[in-house]
Amino acid sequence: MEDKLAIVTGANSGMGLATVIALAKKGINVIMLCRNEERGVKALQIAKDESQSDGIELMIGDLGSIDSIHRFAEAFKTKHNKLDILINNAGVVSLKRQETKDGFESMLGVNHLGHFLLTNLLLDELKASPQGRIVVVSSGAHKWGKIDFEDPYFKSGYNVAKGYGRSKLANILFMRSLHEHIKKTRVTVNALHPGAVATNIGVDRETGFGKRIIKLLVPFFRTPEKGAATAVFLATDEKVSSISGAYFYDEKEVFISGLGQDNELADRFWKWSMEQVGL
Repeated sequence: MEDKLAIVTGANSGMGLATVIALAKKGINVIMLCRNEERGVKALQIAKDESQSDGIELMIGDLGSIDSIHRFAEAFKTKHNKLDILINNAGVVSLKRQETKDGFESMLGVNHLGHFLLTNLLLDELKASPQGRIVVVSSGAHKWGKIDFEDPYFKSGYNVAKGYGRSKLANILFMRSLHEHIKKTRVTVNALHPGAVATNIGVDRETGFGKRIIKLLVPFFRTPEKGAATAVFLATDEKVSSISGAYFYDEKEVFISGLGQDNELADRFWKWSMEQVGL
């Protein structure tokens, strides 16, 4: 796998960092896409030390900014003409309603729309790979998610659980629609539920609020390494090389529930997402 190249979003901590290390140990070259340069530099050193690999690179990009995503994609394309693996891992949980730079509610904006744009901008490079793989980190929270086209960004009645569920349902709908768009290519796309993982996902990106809560919960959660295992499996294992459009938990295909299987909703949501990010 030494000539393979992967991008992992949200790679500076938790499951993202664990995913980078696991891929690098397999001899894959990895680009760590991080929002914060200072934290990214520290994580890069950790990843290199733990994997004993020099094939890891840090690139900066903010999934909460359309302009930043375009800049990252352009920078990537100047250096690389193919991409083998894209792992859409980054995620936020906003206890209070927040907005991205483009005015999107932060969870739907980062967890879905940022990855939606990034993936579409890199599709040609993924198609140039002998077998491109896209891995979308969703969650069992998609089961209670609902899409409201009248108020997609919770301008009224914001609720963190509902907002997170909506963003994770969005991941599933995106994965299923993307599968339909690329099924005549060599590229595959699958989603996964990582389980309850002890990460910084609930910590405020600006203030750090929530870190003490996460520390208290760590003993009851999976390790980031365990959470990353299915993402690494989908990115690298030959057993899933021909599987696309599926949802996995603990390296096994599981059912997508409720609205996630609604083809009409998925198609409408794809078109809505295209409009939001200006594609």
